Order: sequence, then C-alpha cells, then structure tokens
Amino acid sequence: MRSFREVVKLNEAHCLEAAVAAAVILEQHGYPPLLLDLESRDLLDHVIFVFQKNGLWGSIGRSRDIGLHGRKPVFRNLRQLVWSYFDPYIDMTGRIKGYGLTSLYDLGNYDWRFNPKNMHKIEDHLRAIPHKKLRSSNHRYDYWHERYQKYKKRFPHRSPVYYDDRNRWMF
Repeated sequence: MRSFREVVKLNEAHCLEAAVAAAVILEQHGYPPLLLDLESRDLLDHVIFVFQKNGLWGSIGRSRDIGLHGRKPVFRNLRQLVWSYFDPYIDMTGRIKGYGLTSLYDLGNYDWRFNPKNMHKIEDHLRAIPHKKLRSSNHRYDYWHERYQKYKKRFPHRSPVYYDDRNRWMF
C-alpha cells in the first residue's frame, strides 16, 4: 500500500492506492474522503472512491479490468452503484458478495493524506468495517462467468467490454 506521494512519484497505483489518491485530491475540492470496499468471495476486494454530485452517486476507480474503473454520478444510491460493478467483477474467481462504506476521517489522527510509509492501516480498516450483503442469483453469476471464460479463451490479453451499461462508465 503505497502512500499518495509514492503513487504520484511512480505514476502507478492499484485500486486502493488510486482510491486514496482520489480522496486526497478531491477532498481539496469539497468532496468527503469516502471509500467503498467491494467484498469478493475470492478475497480479492476492489476499492473505489465514491462521491455525490447533485444527489447522485459516482465513483473513481482503477483496475486492470476496464469494467472496474469509475462510474459517472448517475446512481440514486450506493446499492445501485455497487450493482453496476457486479457483472464486470465476475472473472475466473470473483463475485461481489457485499460492500462497505467508510470515511477516511474515521481513521482519526492517522495521516492518510501524506504519510511517507506504507499505509496498511487503511487496508486493515476496510476489512474491519461492516459490509452489507449483496444477494445475487446463481443464474446471473453463471451466465456472466461462462461468458467471461469464453471471452478469455478467445482474447486472453484483453479486458471484456461487452456490458450493456458502459455508457455509465468513466474511462
């Protein structure tokens, strides 16, 4: 878990680092530092920065998979935003089973903005927060899982973009 300064210096980030970087930057523009943890059954959670604009939820995210990047602020609630990630989250092992929201202000005096050291405290905090369950049908999961497997056999080095709601994605 690299600090914000290391992310800027190296110009690379995994999802949690990108979410914290977005929080550091957008806090300066009046957005509270809210992170949303998408809990996966394979224990490979995805973390995004979430924000509201005109009462609607959007997100900023980074991933190897384009379907897990950010979303435009068009969702009425967090549950709808999380559902927009459900289908693209499915890969060989991933399936969203819940989500948890936290403010980085909950870390108290911890310097999440400019700490020069690795910031595992944020990761530990995300594991500890309560998560709401996201119930989904096995039929839906099986459909997208099979489609993903077929796609990866045909295009092993590409990220799928065959989802209907791509107009809601931020690239």
